Amino acid sequence: MIRAVLFDLDGTLYDRDAAMSELAHEQFTTFRERLNGVDEERFILRFIEIDEHGYASRPDVYRRLGDEFGLASGLTHDLERHFWEAYARRCEISSDTWSTLQALRTAGKTLGLITNGQTRWQTRKLEGLGLGSFFEVVLISEAEGVKKPEAAIFHRALDRIGVLPADAMFVGDHPEVDVRGAHDAGLVAVWKRVPYWTLALHDVLVVDRLSEILPVCLQA
Repeated sequence: MIRAVLFDLDGTLYDRDAAMSELAHEQFTTFRERLNGVDEERFILRFIEIDEHGYASRPDVYRRLGDEFGLASGLTHDLERHFWEAYARRCEISSDTWSTLQALRTAGKTLGLITNGQTRWQTRKLEGLGLGSFFEVVLISEAEGVKKPEAAIFHRALDRIGVLPADAMFVGDHPEVDVRGAHDAGLVAVWKRVPYWTLALHDVLVVDRLSEILPVCLQA
């Protein structure tokens, strides 16, 4: 029986790509007069491509945009600062995610979060999403000194809530960092499918909506 359900944050609990697309539009509109006539569609496309679904660093994203479009260094710094100010408000939780978390909590499941990233930044996103106090355990890689896919971070989360790996599920969008990491750590691994990555493992549950995990989690 599943006693605890742990989640990845970005791309799993909210649509990160949608947030990035909206932010790219906002940045173009805000800085249009300083972008040297760069085409809006091209700016947004390259912004999203260079971002690599969150696996590129912010300074590198804006450095590369600046190099490609011939932007002044002062503008790239302003774009990066604007990103940190604006991103959190672009993150939204879907009704499916809310109802799934509520159903799990109502059923008495222990909920947790394991995310790679900077402590301050990931905490801000959780608060912006309204999830700051939702989980009984939250592990952020910078604070823990270990990150997914290392088994240690999964086991550390389970130790804190007193649950064995076989009695816990982990849901994430990255096939290696999240799914293989959780699988190799002994948890029930679930892939929240995304169109831009391919899953190599075959003995894991694949879902398109978080609510699809409920039949497995809530069965006796």
